Amino acid sequence: MADTASTAESTEKDSHDESHDDSKRDFLLNSTIAVGAAGTVLAVWPFIDSMNPSKDVLALASTELDISSVEVGQSITAIWRGKPVFIRRRTAKEIAAAKAVNLADLKDPEADKDRVKKDQWLILVGICTHLGCIPSGQKSGDVKGDFNGWFCPCHGSHYDTSGRIRKGPAPKNLQVPPYKFIDDTNILIG
Repeated sequence: MADTASTAESTEKDSHDESHDDSKRDFLLNSTIAVGAAGTVLAVWPFIDSMNPSKDVLALASTELDISSVEVGQSITAIWRGKPVFIRRRTAKEIAAAKAVNLADLKDPEADKDRVKKDQWLILVGICTHLGCIPSGQKSGDVKGDFNGWFCPCHGSHYDTSGRIRKGPAPKNLQVPPYKFIDDTNILIG
């Protein structure tokens, strides 16, 4: 009988130790998985974070300008995202010339009304669409080309008073950046 009692105690003790070992094993497994996941996140985070734009790029994402001092017929140049932006306060003659163009004659047909938000203000990215040169025509003494807009001295592209390509190798019109009028004297580019 002593052997039977001792065997029963031994079986009960083995079963208790086995369940105790299972809970230890589960704890160790779960702890290892948690530490491994945390380590993976910490190792991968710098790579993921490097894909975000830097602070200097975010600062250049938009530019606010006061255009109240720009006279009729005058142009100014601003910088947005490291690119020159041409802002011209067009004369009535320039607006009329831009509207009178036959769209069928254009290499990249686009109506003037689709390129401006207010007729007197023309806002363009000042980079030639041919090979990325900066066209002349911003200053009063600059060559403005055959269409009184801009002229790219690198390869001879001529743009009109709406920034549309009229002559030369450029395939597209000067780009219009995203912009909005905050009020009558301020614009936000970007």
